[in-house]
Amino acid sequence: MNTDFLPAASELGALQQDSLQGTRLFVPPVRGNHVARTRLLERLNGGLGGRLILVSAPSGFGKTTLLSAWAAAGPRPAVWLSLDKDDSDPAVLLVHLVAACRALQPGTGAALLEALQMSPEPAVEALAASLAGELAALPGDRLLVLDNAHHIDGPDAHRTLAAFLAPLPPRVHVALARRGEPPFPLDDWRHDGDLVEIRADELRFTLAEANAFLNQGMRLALEPEAVALLAARTEGWIAALQLAALALQPPARSGRADVAQFIQGCAGQDCFILDYLAAQTLARQPERVRAFLLQTSILKQLCGPLCEAVMGEPGGQALLELLDRLSMFLMPLDEERRWFRYHPLFADLLCAQLDATWPEQVPLLQGRAAEWYAAQGFAREAARHAALAG
Repeated sequence: MNTDFLPAASELGALQQDSLQGTRLFVPPVRGNHVARTRLLERLNGGLGGRLILVSAPSGFGKTTLLSAWAAAGPRPAVWLSLDKDDSDPAVLLVHLVAACRALQPGTGAALLEALQMSPEPAVEALAASLAGELAALPGDRLLVLDNAHHIDGPDAHRTLAAFLAPLPPRVHVALARRGEPPFPLDDWRHDGDLVEIRADELRFTLAEANAFLNQGMRLALEPEAVALLAARTEGWIAALQLAALALQPPARSGRADVAQFIQGCAGQDCFILDYLAAQTLARQPERVRAFLLQTSILKQLCGPLCEAVMGEPGGQALLELLDRLSMFLMPLDEERRWFRYHPLFADLLCAQLDATWPEQVPLLQGRAAEWYAAQGFAREAARHAALAG
């Protein structure tokens, strides 16, 4: 376990305000084209009497969107922590859990941070349990959302997180979003009635939800037969439906015959539906937007100056704002809308397209990102991009 970077207790506030770290605690906003999912919100509300609410599905099924809508609609204060691969180090995970707990209850975790500084091999599981115990004095119900928990890897980190979850007081309701099954004692929690689970089959859009998204949220005015075909072909997979909606946006497909041709092509594809939809979506973008999407796909987080450094030209902030308005799988990470990230599934598709289209550019783009991060003092991100640049 690497403890060299850990801040002193007095430095935690600065850690939370850091322009990168602060994005980890930001609750993603609910977009205007959001589809109300009453049936799932009722399931989430029904889980408030247990220890854990687990939302588990592959990428692109709307886990984050569902939980952010629930957090916004609920009467209880909500705190959000987006987990990352760095949290596979139990010490890093504890520091970020302290930041989340301090948003629930100021001052929490001072002794924990001191213990991390003082000991080369701290008892992280005991510290995690003690952190949970500090929340017992909360005056009312609170919601803690742990998003992207699949990024945590390794038994030590998993045991640390389980040690934090197990003794949490009943007033702290935890929702865990991840891909796949978490390595926790779920059978015991199911037996005790402490677990509510929402899986991929429940997250898929129903035909009514697909119709609301395509025709109301995205304003496509599709015929019922077209909606039914798209819903069936994508099997209610939300990310695929969003790609289809982007590919059908006018003026690229303004006539009924053009729309029918696209729908037929979608229905007849032998290849994976997502590859087809991604190619269609990218093909209809102006050249500058398409180049921007591909070149910035290497970034975990995006801001205007960073994008400009990677592209080697101005206009990064304006393009981010354009993509945000177009609902182009771009998620804001702060209230000022300075930092964004691509949806992970969309980022993977863009990276694959970048490797296929401009493979010789990848080391150059990674090197530019490393130089920008280094100049801003973000050593961890600079090192990551430098390694990817070779």
